[in-house]
Amino acid sequence: MNEPKAVFTLPDRVRGLGDLAYNLWWSWNAPARELFRSLDLQAWRESGHNPIRMLALLPPAQLASAAEDADFLVHYDAVTGQFAAEVATQAGWFAAEHGRAQAPLAYFSAEYGLHASLPVYAGGLGVLAGDHLKECSDLGVPVVAVGMIYSRGYVWQRIREDGWQEDVEQPLDRTYDPITPVPDADGRQLTVRVPFFDPPLYVAVWKVAVGRVSLYLMDADLEANQPWDRTIAHHLYAGDLEQRLRQEIVLGMGGMRALEALSIRPAALHLNEGHPALAILERIRALVDEGATFEEAAQQVRESTIFTTHTPLSAGTDVFPFPLMDKYLSSYYAGLGTDRDTLLSLGTNPQDPGAGFNMTVFALRAAGFRNAVSRRHGQVARGMWAGLWPDKQVNEVPIEAITNGVHLPSWIEPTALQALLTRYLGPAWLEHQGSPGIWELVDEIPDGELWHLHQRLKELLTARIDERVRERWWKDRVASGSVIAFGALLDPQILTLGFARRFTGYKRPDLILYDLERLKRLLTDPLHPVQIIFAGKAHPADGDGKRLIQKIFRLAQDPKCAGRIAFVEDYDQQLAEYLVHGVDVWLNNPLPPLEASGTSGMKASVNGVPNLSIQDGWWIEGYHGDNGWAFGEEDVQGDRFRADAEALYCLLEEQVIPLYYRHSDDGVPHEFVRVMKAAIKSVAPAFSARRMVKEYAERFYVRALGMAGD
Repeated sequence: MNEPKAVFTLPDRVRGLGDLAYNLWWSWNAPARELFRSLDLQAWRESGHNPIRMLALLPPAQLASAAEDADFLVHYDAVTGQFAAEVATQAGWFAAEHGRAQAPLAYFSAEYGLHASLPVYAGGLGVLAGDHLKECSDLGVPVVAVGMIYSRGYVWQRIREDGWQEDVEQPLDRTYDPITPVPDADGRQLTVRVPFFDPPLYVAVWKVAVGRVSLYLMDADLEANQPWDRTIAHHLYAGDLEQRLRQEIVLGMGGMRALEALSIRPAALHLNEGHPALAILERIRALVDEGATFEEAAQQVRESTIFTTHTPLSAGTDVFPFPLMDKYLSSYYAGLGTDRDTLLSLGTNPQDPGAGFNMTVFALRAAGFRNAVSRRHGQVARGMWAGLWPDKQVNEVPIEAITNGVHLPSWIEPTALQALLTRYLGPAWLEHQGSPGIWELVDEIPDGELWHLHQRLKELLTARIDERVRERWWKDRVASGSVIAFGALLDPQILTLGFARRFTGYKRPDLILYDLERLKRLLTDPLHPVQIIFAGKAHPADGDGKRLIQKIFRLAQDPKCAGRIAFVEDYDQQLAEYLVHGVDVWLNNPLPPLEASGTSGMKASVNGVPNLSIQDGWWIEGYHGDNGWAFGEEDVQGDRFRADAEALYCLLEEQVIPLYYRHSDDGVPHEFVRVMKAAIKSVAPAFSARRMVKEYAERFYVRALGMAGD
């Protein structure tokens, strides 16, 4: 294990806090989180729930005192003992069910949303990848992961007083990141040369410990590289097309060479979207170098490669002009034992053959296991890519569906709600989280107990928003209208809707704004008022997304809305946790069928926050009639926006609002709490990362690893 970076010094008795802080296992283990929190609550808050930063903040005398505190040491010994027992072994569900793999599966993704302290993610794709790794750790699935470090992150969002999103340039300070340099044979940080770059391009390799899973991140922002090359990894998803291709060469091909330098030869590959698809070529090259023909190598790689597509739009795939591919790969064709036309044809979409090399098309052709991320998305994907299998009917196109899931220990509120579930479901509820029967015990929780706990979580949410607003006002002296628009007047006693997504047109964040007078009546009703919290970032190049943010922010500044609309800037993983724990209803209304899956609503539901969602993505499978509200399932001729807005208003006016405010004599809205309980019971077992990863393992991984029948 690499030694932690020297940003703090610990007494010998509690030296294990360092190893714990540098392994993100702590982030989904409630007793471990509480251990760090108990050292100093204010330091925990000030650090952004980052134990590395917190330990660096604390005076040595305070750490020395903790090392002599009997109560703290009992807690410390229990947590570090559990940590050692779980992380030091590859035993677990996978080995018990399928035996031990001879070599690991390599999971590649352009982004990973593991914790707010490691900002190498943009949104849902990354958070899904992070949840996947955490669950692989919990289940002992033999996985090693590969990604990249982005020295300037994704988007640091700052909202101007006119409501326009500014994309702030802010180099990341890695001092307190949960990463360690990977040493080479001489003890220096391992660097790897990436093919096709002249002058040469090198990447440094860092390690992130995710429980039992190792994630290796490549860093191209090195002094040894040319300035143009260093910018390859400045930002996630480079906007320039050539830089995007160079980024994907680093991720896919550089990633495979990094594993080779680490003496890791994976037996199988799982590509999370098309960005790392060039890893397939590197696997083929290695086999050709050993004497296989291109066709033999391609077939062997195909039989051990899984590709997951997340986009329901062909326009959302990466397509690179053929001359650009030639510029970088022309010297590679002969080494693969094939010719240019044969190789480039693998990435050619027959429905648009002149467009260029399509990474999704290539991955679909080169992988033997392919899946979409919900049943509905499976139908859409089979229709989108049917042209790749012209001899098959659409329903026979070999793209399966494995619906996304969320990592329950990470997303169920870790302090009060997990303790409540332990009390009524039993201490082993997390171990048996896949059993629907154990979740039926949610009905044993007294309505009042669940309701009052949720109200406390909503108060924590509004308090957290207040802290962010106060800091913005204090540092930047923003105008009073912006203070209000950022959420200073939110009231935790009022029915609160939450909408937190990437801001882009098809997600329709402004659907609820369709009839402003009707909306304002809902917001300002003297007896049954509503408030709405919006959060989310627009891609730097998405002007329409930025205009949607501006539209909402300006409305939030309008006194006629009574301070009951808030836009919370710089949405990140930590704010997401507060929102899915604390709002009353989760709002989701993309334009069907453009929601491949969606996971934010799952995170809300497992916390007892029902969905008010259009019938698309996962909600088609998740909605049971009593666990939330659904609309938009019918085909609409003409103005879909208007029809969906009308359906949304009617559900709010006729069902959601009356149910929320229909309190019994004990002050509890029992009918609303029944919906909360139904949301937890139905979503937690069926849409967990545990169910998802087990599906991947049993349907794909075992066969790809060559373990079927063992």
